[in-house]
Amino acid sequence: MENMAEEELLPLEKEEEVAQAQVLISAPDSARVPAPAPDSAPTPDSAPTPASAPAPAPALAQAPALSPSLASAPDEAESKRHISIQRQLADLEKLAFETEDFDSSSSLNSDNLDAGNKQACPLCPKEKFRACNSHKLRRHLQNLHWKVSVEFEGYRMCICHLPCRPVKPNIIGEQISSKMGAHYHCIICSATITRRTDMLGHVRRHVNKGETKSRYIAASAAKPPNEILKEADTDVQVGPNYSIPQKTDSYFNPKMKLNRQLIFCTLAALAEERKPLECLDAFGATGIMGLQWAKHLGNAVKVTINDLNENSVTLIQENCHLNKLKVVVDSKEKEESDEVLEEGEEKLGNIQVTRMDANVLMHLRSFDFIHLDPFGTSVNYLDSAFRNIRNLGIVSVTSTDISSLYAKAQHVARRHYGCNIVRTEYYKELAARIVVAALARAAARCNKGIEVLFAVALEHFVLVVVRVLRGPTSADETAKKIQYLIHCQWCEERIFQKDGNMVEENPYRQLPCNCHGSMPGKTAIELGPLWSSSLFNTGFLKRMLVGSLHHGLDDIQPLVKTLIFESECSPQSQVAVHSPSNPSKQEECGVFIKTTDDTTTDNYVAQGKRKGSETVTSLAKKQKTDVSTEHPPFYYNIHRHSIKGMNMPKLKKFLCYLSQAGFRVSRTHFDPMGVRTDAPLLQFKSILLKYSTPTYTGGQSEGHVPPAPEDTAADRVETAVNDKAEASSCRRR
Repeated sequence: MENMAEEELLPLEKEEEVAQAQVLISAPDSARVPAPAPDSAPTPDSAPTPASAPAPAPALAQAPALSPSLASAPDEAESKRHISIQRQLADLEKLAFETEDFDSSSSLNSDNLDAGNKQACPLCPKEKFRACNSHKLRRHLQNLHWKVSVEFEGYRMCICHLPCRPVKPNIIGEQISSKMGAHYHCIICSATITRRTDMLGHVRRHVNKGETKSRYIAASAAKPPNEILKEADTDVQVGPNYSIPQKTDSYFNPKMKLNRQLIFCTLAALAEERKPLECLDAFGATGIMGLQWAKHLGNAVKVTINDLNENSVTLIQENCHLNKLKVVVDSKEKEESDEVLEEGEEKLGNIQVTRMDANVLMHLRSFDFIHLDPFGTSVNYLDSAFRNIRNLGIVSVTSTDISSLYAKAQHVARRHYGCNIVRTEYYKELAARIVVAALARAAARCNKGIEVLFAVALEHFVLVVVRVLRGPTSADETAKKIQYLIHCQWCEERIFQKDGNMVEENPYRQLPCNCHGSMPGKTAIELGPLWSSSLFNTGFLKRMLVGSLHHGLDDIQPLVKTLIFESECSPQSQVAVHSPSNPSKQEECGVFIKTTDDTTTDNYVAQGKRKGSETVTSLAKKQKTDVSTEHPPFYYNIHRHSIKGMNMPKLKKFLCYLSQAGFRVSRTHFDPMGVRTDAPLLQFKSILLKYSTPTYTGGQSEGHVPPAPEDTAADRVETAVNDKAEASSCRRR
C-alpha cells in the first residue's frame, strides 16, 4: 500500500503543473515530505521516510482526475490532436484502459482490482458500444476503428463515433431520433469527414499544398482573418481556404475571371435594349459576379444573388456592405438598412440576397437575365430557368463537368445529356454543342426557342449564352436544329445527317471521304444529338466589344475579337470591329434592336409580351436564308493533318492560301492551331501538301521555301478553283 500511494501521488500532482511534478520526482525524499497537519503535532522521532508519504494522499484524492491524453503524452496536448489519432494500436488500447483506470480511482484505494472489470470504448458513445471485457474491447478497437483508419506520417486517423459533428435528426412517426454518424478527424486541420475515400483525398490535397503538422499547430493558435481580394474595382472578402474549400465554405476561383468578364459584357449589351433588368446569380458563393453587375451598371439592373449555403449568404451580405451596396433581404432588414444609410455614406445600389434552392427561386419569380454556374453539370436547373424567363431574355450557363463533356467519362455524358460522344480533334466544340442541345431541349419543353449568342470552351469550363424566343414556332425551329453527326474514325471527317425521317440505306455515302470503300469493316460512328446551327451572333459580339471598351475590360477584348472573326469566318485583317455600320440599330434574332439608352426592341410591343405573327414569319424566313452565311461547323487541327517529312507553312500563310483558293477560313478560340473552314478535308490536305516543303537534312536549312516566279500566284488560284469545282459534289453543307 505504501508503494501504491507513492505512485498515485505523481499523476495527482501533475494536475497543477507538469514541470512541478518533474521537480518533485528529481528531488530527494526529504523534499517530498509534506508539512504536518495542524491537529497532529510532529514528534522528534519522526523521520523523512517513504512511509510518511501516504499522509497527504486522502486530501489530494479529492482533486479531479487528469485527462489520460495529458497524462500519457504532454507533447500531444500541445498539438491538440484528437484522441482518435494515434501512432499504434497499443496506444489506442492504452488510452481505453487508462480512461477506465482514472474513472475507477476509488477501486485503487480499496485494493479491489479485478481482471474481469468491464471497460468502455473511448471512441464510441455508451449507447453504441456498451462496456465489455478487455479482450472484446481489443477486438472491437482493432476491427472497427484501426483497420479502417487513414495513415499520415506515422499517425493513424481512426474512425470516430463520438458526437463531434452535428447530424440532422430523423423524424420517425412522432418520435425524433438523432443518429450520430461515423467520421474522421483530420490531423492537419480541424475538419471532420465522413467517408474514408473523401478523407484520403482531403489529406492528399493538404500534401499537394505543402501543409504539414507544424503548420497546423501554428495556425491553430490563431485563425487567419478573411482575405480581401479585388477584381474589376470590386472588393470581395474570401475565406482562408477559398481555393480548396470545405463543404461549408464559399469558393472563389481567380481563374474564372475571364468567365465573369464575358458574362458582364453580355449583361451590359442586354442593358442597352431595355432597363431596368431583373438579373439573377443563382449560385452566388462570394457574390463577386452580382457585385460587379450592381456596382458598374447601377440602376440599369436589379440584382438578386442566391445561395443555399448559410455561410455563403452571410459572406455575400458582408461583401455588399464592403462595396457600399445596400442589402435587401426582407422588409425589416430593408428598414434597418435605410436607417444606416442616413447616418453613413451613400450607397451605390440595391442587391437582394436570398437563401433558397435555385429551382424554387426560378419557379417563383421572373427574370430578364439568369446565370447558372453550379459545381458540375447544370442540367438539373435548365427546366426551371426557361420556365419563367421573359421574352428576349438571356440565359447563360457555365458547365464545369469537362470530364463528361470532353469524352473522358462517356457514360456520364449519356446520363446527363443523353448524348453519345467520343474523343475527337474538335472535342471542345463538340462539348459546346452538347450543352447548347441540352438548353434547346429544355426551352422547347416550355414552348420557347433559343438563339445562340456565343459559346466558349476555355480551360476547365464551357460557357453558353442564349437568347430566349417565346412561341411554339420558335420552339419547333429550334428543335429542328438538333441533329446527329456522322464522324469517320479513320480520317476525322464529319458531317451532320440530312433532314428527313426516311431510313438511309447507306449512311456512309453522306460522308465526303471514301474511307468505308477503301477500309474493311465499319469506319464511322454516330455522335449526338448535337446543336447543328451557328454558335455565334456577330451583332451581339460587336456590342459586347463596345461594352468592354466602355468599361475598361482590357483582358476580354482579344477573346471577343477572335469570336467576331470566327463568327464571320474571315481572316482578322479583313474585318473592322470597332465601328459597326449602323451602331444605333442592329439586327439580331430576326428583330431590329436599337442600342440607344431610351428605346427597346422595335418588333414587339412591350417587355415580356408575345411577338406578332408577322415577326415570327419573318424570323423563320430569315433563319432559312441565313443558313449559307453561318460559319461552318467544326474545325481542323493543322498539326493533326500534317505530312510526315514535310515542313508545313505558317498558320497565317496557310489561312491566306485557303482564302485565295476561294474558301471561307478563320482561326478558332477552341484550338490555337485549329482552322475553321468550309473546305472538305480532301481539299484541306491537298492545299496543305501543296505549300509544304520537304525536310532537308543536307545543305539547305529546315523549312526553307524557294522563291516562286511571278505567275505562280495566278496559277495557284486557277488550280485551286479547278480543284474546288471537282470536289463540289462532296463538299459539306
